[in-house]
Amino acid sequence: MKDRYLPAILFVSLCFLSFGSSFSQVSKSQPNVILIYTDDVGYGDISFAGGKIPTPNIDYLFENGLSFTQAYSTAATCTPSRYSLLTGEYAWRASGRGVARGNASALIKPGRQTLASVFQTAGYRTGVVGKWHLGLGEEDGPDWNGEIKAGPLDIGFDYAFLIPATGDRVPTVFVENRKVVNLDPSDPIQVSYGDKIGNWPTGKENPEFLTTQYSHGHDQTIVNGISRIGYMTGGKSALWRDEDISDRLVAEALGFMEKNEDTPFFLYFSTHDIHVPRIAHERFQEKSGFGPRGDVLLQLDEAVGELTDYLKSSGKWKETIIILSSDNGPVWDDGYVDQAFELIRDHDATRGLRGGKYSAFEAGTRVPFAIIGPQIPAGKLEHRLFSQLDLLASFSAYLGVEMNQETAKDSENHLNVLLGKGGPGRSGLVQEAIQNVLGYVSADGFKYIPPSNGPAMVPWGPKIETGFLERPQLYSLTDSGEWENLAEQMPEKLAEMAQKLEKVINKQ
Repeated sequence: MKDRYLPAILFVSLCFLSFGSSFSQVSKSQPNVILIYTDDVGYGDISFAGGKIPTPNIDYLFENGLSFTQAYSTAATCTPSRYSLLTGEYAWRASGRGVARGNASALIKPGRQTLASVFQTAGYRTGVVGKWHLGLGEEDGPDWNGEIKAGPLDIGFDYAFLIPATGDRVPTVFVENRKVVNLDPSDPIQVSYGDKIGNWPTGKENPEFLTTQYSHGHDQTIVNGISRIGYMTGGKSALWRDEDISDRLVAEALGFMEKNEDTPFFLYFSTHDIHVPRIAHERFQEKSGFGPRGDVLLQLDEAVGELTDYLKSSGKWKETIIILSSDNGPVWDDGYVDQAFELIRDHDATRGLRGGKYSAFEAGTRVPFAIIGPQIPAGKLEHRLFSQLDLLASFSAYLGVEMNQETAKDSENHLNVLLGKGGPGRSGLVQEAIQNVLGYVSADGFKYIPPSNGPAMVPWGPKIETGFLERPQLYSLTDSGEWENLAEQMPEKLAEMAQKLEKVINKQ
């Protein structure tokens, strides 16, 4: 463990002494579970999958565990993917679950069963560290200057240390459990996603104060030389330094594991590194040769290495399951001028898949996914369909906890597939792109995208194909990828796929 983390870990340990929750006894033979949920990491970003930027610590999980070639997030954007991951329900089943503002109220209501509450019911200590982006607070949103209800502590987590939304949205502060960290009561935080508040400079009005230029959209309140989405004022003592975010999250994650060394734990470690603004710590800047996006990928890999190093040095490696996956596919220009396009060169973040973040094409939701741990086969590839939705049902079965079929209506138990024991995988799954466009992938290798009159390219500037056409699309993913539309050649298969999608949509 590196010395730079020790002060924060000591602070975390003291904080844990001040709270607790009742939980049932669980056998110490039950493995710990760590879910590393990365942000905007593409199917081909890691060097194990052919990426040109070295990611040895991430590669280790894929090389020595079970890695999936057809694992999917549920959506091509972050909030709906995270919602589905935790609840076992497709986010598109109700309105208001799109990309959340920084001051949105909690999207997962208190008391609802989640992946975390399944572990909590089984007697695990549960923690979330990192990006949340699922809203906080009751109907009127979070009280940044008081006690923040509702949030992770109300849906199965014993401990939470959060980036409330994303690094490019205000407020740019950490939240621990129900409080903003290091907030001075005499300097209260105000946040607005409507009219400007306060007198802090903005990117649009004061570009001379910017150290990182915005390309589109991100032109409101400036914090640390970076203009964000939304307006804020106050809370100066609580503001983060972007370069330090990754180190702080690692320290909190290590602190949580150390505090619970005698009890099985579930840790949802939700990294932020690849998401904009891509501001790596100084020790990584200009190290990758692929610009800031490459630099933060190196930083992410080190973060994964810090967690695995701790498990090995503490003797917990052989009693811990680690899962690593991503919330959606890659994106390049996503609001800041960081030369992601210019410096990408021969690094293929999509590994030849079409589209990217926001898109209905495969690169939007087909993501890296690996699991490593006790009794999980090493160095094996899994080709069956698997959705992140299925973690809830699968771990419910693993832990002997009853799943709420009414709320987790889309989660399926594929525990044998997850653990590398064979058995049938999913017969199909739904992909959600922007503008509520849904597609369907079937286990026999076909992909259906219904007609849409949306734009051909993501409209605000990332230079990514949406996959939208005014006529239906049918692709054979095993033969031609998403390059030859077979809709007219295979009308019966097209009709079959459309019916399957409708059946999922209309599921009660």
